Amino acid sequence: MSADETGSRTGKTAKKPAASNGSRKPGKTISLALQGGGSHGAFTWGVLDRLLEDEEITIEAISGTSAGAMNAAVVTSGFAKGGYEGARADLETFWRAVSEAARFSPLQRSPIDILFGNWSLENSLAYMWLDMSAKMFSPYDLNPAGDNPLAAILRDVVDFKALNSSPAKLFITATNVETGQARIFRNPDICIEVLLASACLPTIYKAVEIDGVPYWDGGYSGNPSLGPLVRECGSDDTVLVQINPVRRPGVPKSSREIANRLNEVSFNSSLMKELRMISILRKDAPEHVCEASRWGAMRMHCIASDDMLDLDQSSKLNAEWSFMTMLRDIGRDAASAFLTKHRKDIGVRPSLDLDLFAPDYT
Repeated sequence: MSADETGSRTGKTAKKPAASNGSRKPGKTISLALQGGGSHGAFTWGVLDRLLEDEEITIEAISGTSAGAMNAAVVTSGFAKGGYEGARADLETFWRAVSEAARFSPLQRSPIDILFGNWSLENSLAYMWLDMSAKMFSPYDLNPAGDNPLAAILRDVVDFKALNSSPAKLFITATNVETGQARIFRNPDICIEVLLASACLPTIYKAVEIDGVPYWDGGYSGNPSLGPLVRECGSDDTVLVQINPVRRPGVPKSSREIANRLNEVSFNSSLMKELRMISILRKDAPEHVCEASRWGAMRMHCIASDDMLDLDQSSKLNAEWSFMTMLRDIGRDAASAFLTKHRKDIGVRPSLDLDLFAPDYT
């Protein structure tokens, strides 16, 4: 399907943001959907770093949640200030600052895990205490001031004035505590509080209030939200950067394995529903321009790595620089593999097998 045919079917007009450094040449225009997952977001850093250096790729919009929201905000701000190279530099600055802030945190790997190269924190006494205390106390008991070290880092790295007026569209998801529904924040409304709300795990931080409304982590309602990429963007190609495995072979049997898998399932549930809808509407969408035809026209792609299957839930709190750079390198390799295999599919066909998300629909 040509770009003109896609535009007439969906009623959208593709608009490619011009790179502020003027070096980007016409090529493949995409939107990005970035999942949350704590320190595992460093995988997404690597994916973004590789995509941003590719001269053929133009990023029109990013939808992000939690750690994905942090990556998205840093990229959007950095792009507005210094083009794609500025975005790459700011990503490294952000993740290095996160690691530095956690250097003296009690949440460190145990000596035995360090010896065997295990990135999990489950044998850390501090993590055990945190896990146990979360079942007995709330952040309103343990952190009544609501301190979050990410606030200072975001204040130093993200230029919110540049972000608010950036030509790259940004969509950040947070969950309304009272209704359980997702709220999507767009460039002009995004501030530090919005980013902190999108990453607010209720067992660790107090709800973040914005205009008197309390919000929790956006992963509960949209991880990430695809709707704004469908309705408000010209590109019909969305690349999902997946850090929470959808499929994990085998049955979890230990309490830790069960908790880990429950975390993955719950934080993927909203995304799975949206992918199921796209799968169905690609087959049965009406020809006239409407909401259904826009969803049906979306071509989904995915960048993921089986290496993420080796990481457990506790490692999402591991902020060691060596861990983050390892994930960054895995992300870069995954993005390179995707571009080698599926570059030709962008603008033509989906490379993600959407039938996997609607196996009962034929």
